[in-house]
Amino acid sequence: MTRARLPVAAYRIGVAVLTAVALGFTAYRSSLSGGLGNFFSFFTILSNILGTLVFFAGGAALAARRAGAPDLLRGAAALYLVITGIVYGIALAHYDTPEVIPWVNVVVHRVTPAVFAIDWLIDPPRPAPRFPRALVWLVFPMLYLLYTLVRGAVVDWYPYPFLDPRVHGYAAVAVGCVLVAAAFIAVAWLLCWVAGRRGARREATHPNDNRRR
Repeated sequence: MTRARLPVAAYRIGVAVLTAVALGFTAYRSSLSGGLGNFFSFFTILSNILGTLVFFAGGAALAARRAGAPDLLRGAAALYLVITGIVYGIALAHYDTPEVIPWVNVVVHRVTPAVFAIDWLIDPPRPAPRFPRALVWLVFPMLYLLYTLVRGAVVDWYPYPFLDPRVHGYAAVAVGCVLVAAAFIAVAWLLCWVAGRRGARREATHPNDNRRR
């Protein structure tokens, strides 16, 4: 990673800036219509905010040879963004949402999730997070689900169709939540497994590589 340190730092900061611009532009548009409450109620937005902070901190720290965001936090951002990309691709991409800005949509649903997944492969954390400990990553999605259902019942608005009980009832929402929860657990396990395999391979190839991310 020594030779690739500056390129990795550059693309992390670059993606962080791009995502920040996309989020800022959307937040400004939402503020004009008084919809900031809804804006900050999308899991996509929250996961991209976390990813932006983690990537900017990680890129700046790597360039300065300092420690960046904690690996457990980096893993959380990777998990949330990968799930964001998967759920969008499977369940949301076909919905017609004319209020969504096309280029922002591409950045937050495709670019940032893809880059985070690739970044995890290129520079896995060492030591790799253990799966039982990584289950702490699931706390935020569970809190988000609770918040969404409670707020939705109060304001009569839900950020995603599969979380909207007005469409098919709470039974359908429960099934959707179970499927998404299974995806969270599976991807969390996969991230830990990949980090372990990639880290072990790098350790065998570059035993004296003690760089800090």
